[in-house]
Amino acid sequence: MRVLMVAAENDRLPNCKVGGVADVIRDIPYALSSQGVEVSVVVPDYGQSHLNRTFVSDIAVPFRQHLETATLWQVEQQDGVTQYVISHSLFSQHHGEIYCNDEGHRPFATDATKFAFFSAAVSEAIEHKMFAQLDVLHLHDWHAACVAVLKKFSPRFVYLKQLKTIYTVHNLALQGIRPFNHDESSLEAWFPTLSYDGQILCDHQHPHCFNPMRSAIALADKVHVVSPTYGEEVLHTSEPDRGFFGGEGLEHDMQIAKRHGKLVGILNGCEYPNVETNKMPLPDYLHQVESELLIWMSKQALVRSSHYIAHQRLRAWLDSSWQGPLITSVGRLTDQKALLLRQPIGSTLLLDELAKMAAAKGARIVILGSGDKYLESLFTQVMARNDNLLYLCGYGQSIGDMLYQLGDLFLMPSSFEPCGISQMLAMRAGQPCLVHQVGGLADTVKDLENGFSFSGEDLPEQVSQLLEKFDFATSMYVDNQEQYQQLASNAATARFTWLHSASLYIEQLYQ
Repeated sequence: MRVLMVAAENDRLPNCKVGGVADVIRDIPYALSSQGVEVSVVVPDYGQSHLNRTFVSDIAVPFRQHLETATLWQVEQQDGVTQYVISHSLFSQHHGEIYCNDEGHRPFATDATKFAFFSAAVSEAIEHKMFAQLDVLHLHDWHAACVAVLKKFSPRFVYLKQLKTIYTVHNLALQGIRPFNHDESSLEAWFPTLSYDGQILCDHQHPHCFNPMRSAIALADKVHVVSPTYGEEVLHTSEPDRGFFGGEGLEHDMQIAKRHGKLVGILNGCEYPNVETNKMPLPDYLHQVESELLIWMSKQALVRSSHYIAHQRLRAWLDSSWQGPLITSVGRLTDQKALLLRQPIGSTLLLDELAKMAAAKGARIVILGSGDKYLESLFTQVMARNDNLLYLCGYGQSIGDMLYQLGDLFLMPSSFEPCGISQMLAMRAGQPCLVHQVGGLADTVKDLENGFSFSGEDLPEQVSQLLEKFDFATSMYVDNQEQYQQLASNAATARFTWLHSASLYIEQLYQ
């Protein structure tokens, strides 16, 4: 069996990662290969240096009333997996940035054009058999969705139409919606001769707009979401005011997919290297964080308040002795991750309350992550109010990896989590997690077996249960080390392997 994976990110390649999809594209091909599947992977070439490119072919791509030329390069062939990139100025014009994140009244405009062209180039490369013989086409997230649209509606593609198409939804909240027409970033601007069925491709809320995510869900042979629990949640209407995030406007499409036997929930996996890692002494870690922080500070003419306060906090911690537990959190700072933490409690926020409760147990909190500017500001203010909290506004792979090893309790109260990788990495390191019982968190963290979890019918109940479970977990750490260490041991021995996921891919998606 020969599979081609099409995605926007791939952490197997340098500087080709923003989120968790890059981890999946990095790991699952090799797990599939070990079970006899020949896998090829193709992503855009964002202009990364250090890629060992081998020319495969130029690709003639009709796009925006022009015949553009893209180039297919093979960049690696190892362990039964072949890695490709497609280069064109549309992909590399933003100096290696994967996403442009257009603000205001034209969301996704730049990225949608870029990924529409990428989809067209992939479709042409498949049609002209530049990837050799294929059996399965596996598309990931809205960035690759136009391949399914061209496969269905363009008469140019004959061989492409014969392939079984799988569509994986990594994050249903990002759908890439653009107008059908009257905009340079629109379906008809990209493919002016395409005859399409607008009823299938339109967005429910904005019928004059093209929804790539909805289109691929409707047109794929199988729709895959990245955990079984998330596969149930997406069938229900999101109610953000009460803290529930489900189908994000596509619940009816997901219900149809389920009725037709198309919807499959398979948990992502995690790598478990046979390497003993020694726990770094906390002062050594803080010195490494200080070095990273100084690098962040040097990149801007004016020192950001978040960096200044963090540096002052680091120096204070280095000058003090401390024996209490370390509570950690690593992740992109978005409302997906932080909606609960920013809920008001009196004149402060829930995160303030957690810091106060931690201080009463002699605990400190380290949070690593950046993203939403408003949330960055809020977290900086919380840090200023609580001297046992350190917020690092940025991301460094090494200091993030070490934080998994160092922590005693990992905090991940996401409002929704299609799968999640941070909790698996923390558990792998023997750090119990405190999580919201949603999506992949519910499928990996079992309350009082290998970690701690909470739920709640609405935001106030979720806030209350989080506070209660946080107090319970930190009290157990202080008062019952034997029970706590058993939880930590259970977390470390839990296994969510890519090999298991790969066997389910073959059985439930590909065959």
